[in-house]
Amino acid sequence: MMPNLTTPVVAPQLPFKVDYSTGIVSLGSCFADEIGARLQEGDFHVEQNPFGALYNPASIAAAVRRLMEDREIGMEDLVEHEGLWHSWHHHGSFSRRTAEETLAVCNDRMHQAHKALKEASLLMVTFGTAWVFEKEGEIVANCHKLPPQMFVRRRMTVEEITALWQPLLHELAAYYSALNVLFTVSPIRHMADGAHGNQLSKSTLLLAVDELVGNTRCHYFPSYEIVLDELRDYRFYDEKMTHPTSVAVDVVWERFQRATMLPAIREQAHYNAKQHKREQHIPLH
Repeated sequence: MMPNLTTPVVAPQLPFKVDYSTGIVSLGSCFADEIGARLQEGDFHVEQNPFGALYNPASIAAAVRRLMEDREIGMEDLVEHEGLWHSWHHHGSFSRRTAEETLAVCNDRMHQAHKALKEASLLMVTFGTAWVFEKEGEIVANCHKLPPQMFVRRRMTVEEITALWQPLLHELAAYYSALNVLFTVSPIRHMADGAHGNQLSKSTLLLAVDELVGNTRCHYFPSYEIVLDELRDYRFYDEKMTHPTSVAVDVVWERFQRATMLPAIREQAHYNAKQHKREQHIPLH
């Protein structure tokens, strides 16, 4: 009898189902981009990271509030550095050569995502790290490689995270009565503070999420545990040994489908993804 060489992580069946009528908004770390890309390949209705990749719970909460209010960013939210204008609330992929271009691309996408949130029945939130950069007492989503002395770097506490998110979840439930919120913690390791610092950060996020999923319509999917416990082998990580490979993401995606989709929807998503790859293929002749 072959020994069991893994520690299976069971993803519970979630009390809602995703199908082709489900509007999805996904916010969070670059791991949210990976799962969002799988949803897009399957032709699901998904608004993926309208602020770009966001990593800490405070910036993700601020993004959700801005989407709810349809509140534009202005010149006071921008900074110019090395020939580009950056938004303190956005990933660097939104940065442009002029302030006007940056405001336009940020606000156009935000208005689009505001509409998507109004029509959504699932909000996916992926926390990446509890470490934050503060500028003059305000947490920024991205430091855009500005001089480090401009910022104070610290780790958020469980209490801070829950104090931000609990009232936000109550507001979401009041404004969008059919909306489910699905929390995940990214398995991507942030090693700037070493292995111990990364573990402290992830533990903080996991403890905070455990407090939050007690709210109505709030749930947790164990992507972190699947990669870190079941796939705990460096062949499932890229050459930097911090990001999961596409094979690892495929495993998480398959578990996500089984937890949220009926078999017929999974089959259709698989077919759509194959069609998408065929369309991306460039023939030699």
